[in-house]
Amino acid sequence: MTTVLLVEDDPSVRTTVSTFLDLEGFGVEAVSSTNEAMDRLAARSYPIVLSDIYIDSRTGLDVLDAARRSNPAVKVILMSGRGSMETVMAATRGGAFEYLAKPFELDDLLAVLRRAEQEISGLPDDDDEDFDPEEPLATEMIGSSAKMVEIYKTVSRVAPTDALVLIEGETGTGKELIARMIHENSLRSSAPFVPVDCASLAPTLIESELFGAMRGAYTGADRDRTGVFEAAHLGTVFLDEIGEIDLNFQLKLLRFLQEKEIRPLGSNKPKKVDVRILAATNKNLRKMVDEAKFREDLWYRLDVVRINVPSLRERTGDVPLLAGAFLKRYNERYSLDTRLTESGMRALCDHTWPGNVRQLQHMMERLVILAQGGRITDEAVYEAVRSSSPREQVTESLADTEAEQIRKVLAATGGNKSRAARILGIERKTLYRKLERMELDASAP
Repeated sequence: MTTVLLVEDDPSVRTTVSTFLDLEGFGVEAVSSTNEAMDRLAARSYPIVLSDIYIDSRTGLDVLDAARRSNPAVKVILMSGRGSMETVMAATRGGAFEYLAKPFELDDLLAVLRRAEQEISGLPDDDDEDFDPEEPLATEMIGSSAKMVEIYKTVSRVAPTDALVLIEGETGTGKELIARMIHENSLRSSAPFVPVDCASLAPTLIESELFGAMRGAYTGADRDRTGVFEAAHLGTVFLDEIGEIDLNFQLKLLRFLQEKEIRPLGSNKPKKVDVRILAATNKNLRKMVDEAKFREDLWYRLDVVRINVPSLRERTGDVPLLAGAFLKRYNERYSLDTRLTESGMRALCDHTWPGNVRQLQHMMERLVILAQGGRITDEAVYEAVRSSSPREQVTESLADTEAEQIRKVLAATGGNKSRAARILGIERKTLYRKLERMELDASAP
């Protein structure tokens, strides 16, 4: 019989899990505090430890460390309803066997425990070396839903490698943030991270942009130009919207991925370049392959590790966390003390957010700046959603307070019209027309 040390401060969860494990044939020793857990671990070693992360003055990470000191071969499974990239990374670096996001299905827990048992039975006689956990890097990725925790786990496992990673997801879901997380937690973190927006590069320019060009290689090339891959040597290149790359260049990209060599335009000599490639797309590349719009061999080369980023409507439980973080950020940026009411939060949670996290972020910036009386209510949220809808942008119909709002946003952004237009949910050229109509200076930066 395999004995499991269960560390859980919630009595209902502790009872439920203990009863379930007992029925499945495990021996269970359940404690409710880290002090009790430390005493048990000092007295004996356990093959499996199942611990919550947030318990009391100490955490499940302390339990993990103590368990591995007691028995380096222990399988520690950590649980949390408030998972983050930081805790997952610390757990992974600390040697945790698995990380479960609450609430979870008991059958999922059982599958993890059976896998732990199987690995225990196949362990060699000599003990593994103990890990020395590093302080995890702070990130801008926010979310504790099960889907986000799965992403954190994948990032923590793939970051130390040089594997190609394909990040899929709708526009505005945070694909570049995930790429940055991978880079920042990799062995290349001290070298450059260079993002490339493939959708913005014309087919005739992408080769010189990525591979570089020699003087005289094309009209206007009056000097040698270093390409992105060479500039990012020893670092990471993030190819965003890779599905937009021209078919003719896809073969050259495939050759680079295989050979790690570039040939600048106008040069006869290849150059070795050491970069890690991360890619992202908001398109279905497999479907594009079937439609002969994307090379199948390039698709297989890219599809080493795939991360699917959920839309915000698929993780609505993260909206309060995101909204709270953006509220704090923009209050600090604009030296404000705007508060988000409960009704305002409910209204944010009720919205479907077709533009995903990016839309919520811009909406919160606007709401913080324009909040009447320093409070974001449900009415403020509903009005902001209405005024930023495509229909309202086309008709340019705003309330009578339009001029006051524009002045307020421009003042908050220091006159930056691009930023002001984004906060207001309108195009920059639309903002210029409004400024002219309002007889405000449209020529200022």
